[in-house]
Amino acid sequence: MDIFDPQMRSRVMSSVKRKNTSPELKVRGLLWNLGFRYRLHAAELPGKPDIVFRKRRKAIFVHGCFWHGHDNELCRKAKRPNSRRDFWDKKLDKNIARDRVNEAALIELGFSVLVLWECDLKDTRSVKARLIDFLKGEQVVAD
Repeated sequence: MDIFDPQMRSRVMSSVKRKNTSPELKVRGLLWNLGFRYRLHAAELPGKPDIVFRKRRKAIFVHGCFWHGHDNELCRKAKRPNSRRDFWDKKLDKNIARDRVNEAALIELGFSVLVLWECDLKDTRSVKARLIDFLKGEQVVAD
């Protein structure tokens, strides 16, 4: 049972930011402190990656666990709502499918892709290490 009526729930959910989210700002801060410079939200690339390194042909997506359906049983943020289950399943499954298509399209264009999940950002040291490995390595990393 939802604590909000449908109109209020709609207002709350529509206020969720698409760009410059807290997790994204955290990753950008880590990259900046590591000395990496980047471009944001490249509209000409599939999926408009959150962070792009054009010369390195690398793209980073910072995904919210709920909205992008983090498939990890330890992630509490990815839990789907019990109310309006059909609506949410359809919406979130569509997001997941779109993410896969966008990642494949980027790889087809010669980009390496890294997906960082919102819940991963609790461990700053681990995220830093993943960023360094990704940006200095040549492998394709899609999580």
